[in-house]
Amino acid sequence: MKQLLLAVFLLTGTVCFAQSPVEFTTVKHDFGKIKKGVPATYVFHFKNIGTKPVVIEVATAECGCTTPEYPKSPIGKGKTGEIKVTYNAALSGAFTKRVNVKLAGVNDPIVLTIEGVVEDGSHK
Repeated sequence: MKQLLLAVFLLTGTVCFAQSPVEFTTVKHDFGKIKKGVPATYVFHFKNIGTKPVVIEVATAECGCTTPEYPKSPIGKGKTGEIKVTYNAALSGAFTKRVNVKLAGVNDPIVLTIEGVVEDGSHK
């Protein structure tokens, strides 16, 4: 019985360590309808809920039409930060774009998603 409890405790501890040290208020944003040629920006807010400062190694978009901006300095324990994501809206139609946020010391990236529909303003 003691071995079973020890195994459960160790497994639970492993799951806790796998959690992200940052918590985003949201990881997905829907712009709805936006105008073609007018860039759209959304700011994702997060808080460091870990026990030590967090460093964002890199935030990369899946294409050149999306630009993430992120803090380059460490975010202290209990502090907040933001990642600004801008979509260039150059092409008409529906879009879904992802930004992978890689934290130092964390294997799995956090995926932020923006979506919406770019409308050509010439049709009324």
